[in-house]
Amino acid sequence: MSDKADRIENVKNVIPPPRINVLGVGISVLNLQSALNLVSTAIKEKARGYICVTGVHGVTEAQQDIQFKKILNKSFLCTPDGMPLVWLGKYFGYKEIDRVYGPDLMKLVCDWSRKKGVTHFLYGGLPDVAEDLKQKLEVNYPGINIVGCYSPPFCPLSKDEEERLINIVRELKPDLFWVGLSTPKQERFMAEYINKLDTTIMIGVGAAFDFLTGRIKQAPRWVQRAGLEWFYRMCYEPKRLVPRYLKNNPIFLLKISLQLSGLKKYKIEGLKD
Repeated sequence: MSDKADRIENVKNVIPPPRINVLGVGISVLNLQSALNLVSTAIKEKARGYICVTGVHGVTEAQQDIQFKKILNKSFLCTPDGMPLVWLGKYFGYKEIDRVYGPDLMKLVCDWSRKKGVTHFLYGGLPDVAEDLKQKLEVNYPGINIVGCYSPPFCPLSKDEEERLINIVRELKPDLFWVGLSTPKQERFMAEYINKLDTTIMIGVGAAFDFLTGRIKQAPRWVQRAGLEWFYRMCYEPKRLVPRYLKNNPIFLLKISLQLSGLKKYKIEGLKD
């Protein structure tokens, strides 16, 4: 893909925010309202791109995978989904930065879209999760226009499945294509399919499908703001999340300490060719 195809920052009237360097990953300086404003402008301009909602997990995964790091850095937006990234943004002097959490972003965009004629497509989750989410969003946001849903297999799409998805999206032409897979799977999917699917903005929101359908309980807001959501989620899903957090969190703390002390420098790979 060309740099223009991967990012919409060169499109007229769509000016991306600055990024802070977190271990070589460019995290966009955003809050929920500025993220919504940029999504709105991109849809208005028909400017194609994908948005990565990225926390410590994504940044740490990118340390061992240069291609994944480039996917994050070539995104239209790489939002700070996690208080440690917000705190780093403020440390670097960006007082306006705040958490752009997947479920919150999805709710805000869905609410905004109701009177704008914006169309949505839901992709991801276990069987029936996308359909369940569609029903819940239609109840919570009357007038929202969700034109389609698709629950993919756990393995990569076959040629036939890919062709079917391409044809479905070509017919529906959704403005927003929501992806509810895990990291880094959803980011890889968006980078691969942003130029194959007839949509404008793809947004990877991870577990938001499960949170908003009530399948997974969300941490209380004070726990989220304290940067302890990882511990809360680990207690509810220990088998899946304990190995992740016990590995990723110490690695992140060590590497970010080296970066902030000046002992280690990181380049934002892929942001500019």
